[in-house]
Amino acid sequence: MNKSILGYSIALLLLTAASCRTKQSQSDNTQTTEQPATVSAPTFNADSAYLYIEKQLAFGPRVPNTPAHVHTADYLAAKFKQFGCDVTVQSFIATTWDGRKINARNIIGSINPLAGKRIFISSHWDSRPIADSDSIVANRTKPVPAANDGASGVAVMLELARSIQQTKSKPYIGIDFICFDVEDLGDGEKATKDFEKGSGEIDYLGYGLGSRYWSKTPHKPGYSAYYGILLDMVGAKGATFPKEGLSMKFAPTVVNNVWQTASRLGFSQYFIDTPGGEITDDHVAPNYIAKIPTIDIIQLNTISGGFFPAHHTLADDMRYIDRGTLKAVGQTLLQVLYNEQ
Repeated sequence: MNKSILGYSIALLLLTAASCRTKQSQSDNTQTTEQPATVSAPTFNADSAYLYIEKQLAFGPRVPNTPAHVHTADYLAAKFKQFGCDVTVQSFIATTWDGRKINARNIIGSINPLAGKRIFISSHWDSRPIADSDSIVANRTKPVPAANDGASGVAVMLELARSIQQTKSKPYIGIDFICFDVEDLGDGEKATKDFEKGSGEIDYLGYGLGSRYWSKTPHKPGYSAYYGILLDMVGAKGATFPKEGLSMKFAPTVVNNVWQTASRLGFSQYFIDTPGGEITDDHVAPNYIAKIPTIDIIQLNTISGGFFPAHHTLADDMRYIDRGTLKAVGQTLLQVLYNEQ
């Protein structure tokens, strides 16, 4: 998606370590220096995640109202079910910024569906219909393959579900893997950021329609989660994930827990202890509408302020995908989930 960066901090923030055992409420922004105990987590298989990206791309660009979109949705629901999840499919009609009607589906795979304490992991699964950032003008009306900007986060969630299913030791918490639809249909040039209009309504011209729908109408009545983690562009070579601004505003303890877990696992070259800008993304609606503290793990260049080079181009294909990046993100998340007991 053409996520809008609202601004970068110039100075580095001095951030204290957060305990992954410290309970994060919607209003709790406190941090502690307690070091959490580490429990054994399964091994994340980056080769498997890589193949899940290939499989999504094999259907073609997942542009809403196309056969590729339908087939991919069916595939994702079937895979989460295969991996032992209770699957809920939210079908809805979305209206784009220019008035078009879109047949959309949010796909949710749940582990331990009766558990009271829940965490959700999310990513968008649709493809942008126009490669509007492509250097070749003729390509700008063609759909984006969306290997990194979409498929990578979904692939990580699929491998998380498979890894948990195949190990004898299961986490005690409930986990919801949410594939948000219709994230990437907005008009990048006209998009507005009005996060607090009225009673927390948001308006950014067609971005994040699936996450907005879910936040207003969750897949389970009265659903709540301890916190949420959004994955966006988490598979490219040389990716760096600074601490995104809205994540630090709403859930600093969660951010610090994830980043410190990554550091303990040897992935600090990916999860860098540097402030990032505020991004218009699928974590906005869960924070403002659903009132669930939600962070965004998103690739950002802290010097240029941009995303990965193939963002919104036809080059966003398997050439940019790196198993090392997938491993860093997936193994970190597995450890975070297993530490939440």
